[in-house]
Amino acid sequence: MAKEYQKNSMYIAQPMESLETGHSGKSFDDDGRVKRTGTMLTASAHIITAVIGSGVLSLAWAIAQLGWVAGPAVLLAFSFITYFTSTLLADSYRCPGPVHGTRNYTYMAVVRSHLGGLKVQLCGLAQYGNLVGVTIGYTITASISMVAVKRSNCFHKNGHNVKCSISNYPFMAIFAGIQIILSQIPDFHELSWLSIVAAVMSFAYSSIGLGLSIAKVAGGNGHVRTSLTGTTVGVDVSGMDKVWRSFQAIGDIAFAYAYSTVLIEIQDTLKSQPAENKVMKKASFVGVTTTTVFYVLCGCVGYAAFGNNAPGNFLTGFGFYEPFWLIDFANVCIAVHLIGAYQVFAQPLFGFVEKHYSQKYPDNKFITTEHAVNIPLCGSYNINFFRLVWRTAYVVVTALVAMIFPFFNDFLGLIGAASFYPLTVYFPIEMHIAQNKIPKYSFSWMWLKILSWACLVVSLVAAAGSIQGLAQDVKTYKPFKTQ
Repeated sequence: MAKEYQKNSMYIAQPMESLETGHSGKSFDDDGRVKRTGTMLTASAHIITAVIGSGVLSLAWAIAQLGWVAGPAVLLAFSFITYFTSTLLADSYRCPGPVHGTRNYTYMAVVRSHLGGLKVQLCGLAQYGNLVGVTIGYTITASISMVAVKRSNCFHKNGHNVKCSISNYPFMAIFAGIQIILSQIPDFHELSWLSIVAAVMSFAYSSIGLGLSIAKVAGGNGHVRTSLTGTTVGVDVSGMDKVWRSFQAIGDIAFAYAYSTVLIEIQDTLKSQPAENKVMKKASFVGVTTTTVFYVLCGCVGYAAFGNNAPGNFLTGFGFYEPFWLIDFANVCIAVHLIGAYQVFAQPLFGFVEKHYSQKYPDNKFITTEHAVNIPLCGSYNINFFRLVWRTAYVVVTALVAMIFPFFNDFLGLIGAASFYPLTVYFPIEMHIAQNKIPKYSFSWMWLKILSWACLVVSLVAAAGSIQGLAQDVKTYKPFKTQ
């Protein structure tokens, strides 16, 4: 059974590997697990893959709602907040000390070690609810990018005024089929290559979007209107719409940086020397800085190109029609990036469920036994039947939900609002206070609390904007409607 557990090891809180396996020639870390090999490069790739989603292409719309003053200011403010709280969370990976304490393999385990009580369950609900929501949202977004390729070719062939209606559903099925295969990657430790490919793709389509925006600005756009305060009440939007859209824009920007749901899992892939918290802080700095540069460039240049009429996504929303082959390539890059990003967010959930059932039914061969299969050109691969069935079922169900609720991306904004505050702000700050025993009502305690409360207000405001958007979507909802 020890051998079965070893082979069935999950990157999340898997049972401790036995040191008896030392005869295999493997070396082990201080917790008895096979020595970790992650570096700042792989951690940075994971972060960039998790953070830079196709939402970068909608930031021009967010800047258009807020204007030249508030838009960039909000972008920079949340980049700082995300980086700061990520450094606090990185120090919480080990407990009681950040360097020599006991390792925690999941966000829930970190909260249990530092805070305990009901907060552990609240953390799990926020984290795993967010992960489920993100994977469904990525299924929708990837299919939109795939459809955009066909529509781009249709527009090029038949003219820009043709409707070119194409269904998303076959492409959702294709995306799900790819994810069923990739979901058999056993754990996060073996995802580095996929994250690096996905990170390269995110740079590619972001750069294409940025380049096309620069070309549009350089070409001269006399009819484009921009302003210090964004969309104009009475011209572009009504007064109430201005308020709701501003709320949504602030929320979109705040959530665009969040990767705390997978930070602990990424940190658990790092080598123990140098100290994981120091490497993770450097990786977070690289990841957040890179993200901020792209966000500011794409958001601001995109706003300059399209003005107050900036589309929600200027690649899939056809802010550009030509050169059509470049638009096609950018949308393919988006789809490939989301294929990798799906796994970065799904693996923590896969591991959580598999660990739970392997502990609950330790003698069940269906759950714990690995079967070696020789795959031509790839060598031997271990198949676990429970992992195969559970992960396949999860991908199928998320794809079906994406098909039934095509406006789920707006619902994802509500999920983001509900998880952003506890996971990115509240828990990291509370654990930092507990770990460092910061006195109540001291200066440090007060300003950390003020930061926490301010972010709570942002989450509530964004949640209100998302609920209003959902209400509008439901009014016009038609199941299985062709896009």
